Amino acid sequence: MHRKACYFSGKVQGVGFRYTVKNLAIRYDVRGYVKNLPDGRVELVMEGPDDQMSHLFADVSQKMTGHIQDVEQKQLPATGEFGYFCIRH
Repeated sequence: MHRKACYFSGKVQGVGFRYTVKNLAIRYDVRGYVKNLPDGRVELVMEGPDDQMSHLFADVSQKMTGHIQDVEQKQLPATGEFGYFCIRH
């Protein structure tokens, strides 16, 4: 199990991005959160099996393709701190 942090930029706030991510995330064995950042990006932090995180990332990218201009991704060690997936404010 790993942790992946993804930072989406573009027109990603005010378009239902976080709710879309949360609704997609419940289909997969991932835990973590999605939240708006003050700089206009959306942060997605997830932990789970690599294939599950890859599928979620692909679904988000496909579903929100018209809003995403760029994505920065970081692979990090998992901490096991998340019990579920949620929207953070």
